[in-house]
Amino acid sequence: MNIKQNVAIFLLWLAIPLLAVSAVGNEREKTAQYIVINFSHPSEKAFQEVAETFKGHGNDSVRIGVGVIISYLAYAPDEAAKRLKNYLSYAEKYDLPLVIQLDGEQWWENRPDLWNWWDPDQPGYNPDNKYNVEWTSWRADDAVKIGWRNWGRQLRVLPMPNLMSPRYRTACHTEMKKLVPMVVSWYRHLPASKKHLFVGLKVGWESSIGVNNWYYPNGNELLVKSGDQDPQYGLTLDSLPARGVTAMGYAAVSTYGLAKSGTLQQEQLTTVVQAHLSDLSKLCAEMGVPRNRLFTHCGGWSQGETLYKAAINEYACPGWSFYDFAGNPLMDTTAMDALQQSNAPFWSAVEWLYNGKNADNWQSALRNTLSIPLIRYLCIYNWEGIKEEEQPVNAIKRYVAETKSE
Repeated sequence: MNIKQNVAIFLLWLAIPLLAVSAVGNEREKTAQYIVINFSHPSEKAFQEVAETFKGHGNDSVRIGVGVIISYLAYAPDEAAKRLKNYLSYAEKYDLPLVIQLDGEQWWENRPDLWNWWDPDQPGYNPDNKYNVEWTSWRADDAVKIGWRNWGRQLRVLPMPNLMSPRYRTACHTEMKKLVPMVVSWYRHLPASKKHLFVGLKVGWESSIGVNNWYYPNGNELLVKSGDQDPQYGLTLDSLPARGVTAMGYAAVSTYGLAKSGTLQQEQLTTVVQAHLSDLSKLCAEMGVPRNRLFTHCGGWSQGETLYKAAINEYACPGWSFYDFAGNPLMDTTAMDALQQSNAPFWSAVEWLYNGKNADNWQSALRNTLSIPLIRYLCIYNWEGIKEEEQPVNAIKRYVAETKSE
């Protein structure tokens, strides 16, 4: 990186605190930052493990908390509320600050009544469900039946939702209206000494179209074949908007009224993802979640792509994932450029993992991230991946001790 680039990044860092001054007012509060550790498999045992591992290591400047994900379209009725009730109880029992992520995008197994448009022998079949999933052209006849994801390994997933489908949006609202009031009521009834236990509510999960759920050419034909015959080449993240596979987003763009013909544009995908996150954020705000405890989680993988901006709305604080730039998120200039457009009181590194093994480097990565102005928390993905690793656990303890002595 040359001197000009370093100077530009430093000036950007200096400018960020000025972004929220006019809009924050009384909404901004002097509070602790959080190192949150996400659970891929939440359980009381997992809460207890984190509490015991970091016992005595939190302080008024930096607290250690945990994150949970509730995929409300993936569970049987009332299961999501049951899980949430347990997580809120565990947070109090073990005195662990909590981030609750509500997901309706990545997993929706329990709603074949929304996605099964092709198989009359399976539950939920309705040919009109093709309007609730994505298409590979402007025609509903090109609706997808299958998708692929790579979170460590490639796997088959259900078709990508049409984020703008009225029935899909209603389904998300219906489930969130059961869950969000539980969180708000819990927070309001916490005594003042325990208000810190509610770090925030997060909507979205690397929200995007065609990345965490992509479609290979002629993918529908593969549905009846063994997964061993699936292509394995994956995505070319910088090749927008198709990212090296078959472009999707036509259904959402068409439903939202942006276009019904022509070449699909990345800006159109950004618009619908932003509308999706803004809608969910507005719903949460209307149910009583304050902006300083409401966060979005937007995707973004290619430097310069417009998708990063979809995290910004008037109801929530923006959040992005940091893996390649976890060592110093300031180097993710596209995320930082998007952050300049936010007037929210905070932002967060809502999914974060440093890939180094050295404790000193881990500690430096934590310091670099949490020193960026207005950041509320970073969320390490996941506890199950670091709990047996001495270096990251020790780095967290050392960093918190460092902030206590400042």
